[in-house]
Amino acid sequence: MAPHTPDAAPDPGPGPECLIGQVAAPAIHVMSWNIRRPVPAVVARPADRWQERAPRLLALLAAERPTVLGAQEVLGDQASVVLGALGAGYAVVGRGRGVGGGGEASPIFYDSGRFDLLDWDQAALSDHPTRAGSVSWGNVFPRILVTATFRDRETSRTLLMVNTHLDPFSARSRLRSARAIVDVVSARGLPALVTGDLNAGPSSAAVRELLSGGVLADSWRRARTRVSEEWGTYAGYRAPRRSGPRIDWILASSAFGVSHAAVNPRRHGGGWASDHLPVHAVVGLDEGGAGS
Repeated sequence: MAPHTPDAAPDPGPGPECLIGQVAAPAIHVMSWNIRRPVPAVVARPADRWQERAPRLLALLAAERPTVLGAQEVLGDQASVVLGALGAGYAVVGRGRGVGGGGEASPIFYDSGRFDLLDWDQAALSDHPTRAGSVSWGNVFPRILVTATFRDRETSRTLLMVNTHLDPFSARSRLRSARAIVDVVSARGLPALVTGDLNAGPSSAAVRELLSGGVLADSWRRARTRVSEEWGTYAGYRAPRRSGPRIDWILASSAFGVSHAAVNPRRHGGGWASDHLPVHAVVGLDEGGAGS
């Protein structure tokens, strides 16, 4: 753990286990989290070993119980672990980014008692969006966009959820992907929530593109209450710091009001479940405009 400095997060200690927690309808607790894929034990440092991290992930998700979760870097059995942590009544859509649906996934987990799934789709962020595993724009590995349309049983409104994980190396790929995301949200014309590890901070071209034109807004900036400091979200299993950028995001269309936002620095079981920190927003369609 990095030594404590005024710029670093204090040790949360053994206090309350949740930062936001389960919310009452009609509020929607949105969460985005890169849960970090498992890596071979022979090359993983102790903090990165999945067998050490899985119980911490279980504890955090069981405490927070988001209504909807956009996750990234999800491999194989990790999706089952996430579903087990969230509890009975949650479901998931999304598959791996590879040609046959294998490899890293960016699934959307949701409370099926609250939301009816109307449809979902997965597209490649490339010049060939319907071709699974395709790459373009400078990214070496496939990048994907998962969309799900839900009917909210509480409000009878329809909303769009989008989840993604943008390329960490190619700024061109991130910018082209951002344009594709805005195009998808604009074309659907529904109240939309976008979650993702964007590998891009607030001043980046990709984030500026996502926020241009007023189609989407940063939930952190729009929130009436911020439950945490604006920690950098790629903490690398160390005490979070304000000097790091937020590269994990929750964006919302203007139909949503945002009551709370947070970057979650809490440890569970003596450590962090991922090298990324989860980000949260509590939103409501009844607060910010008419939905469909």
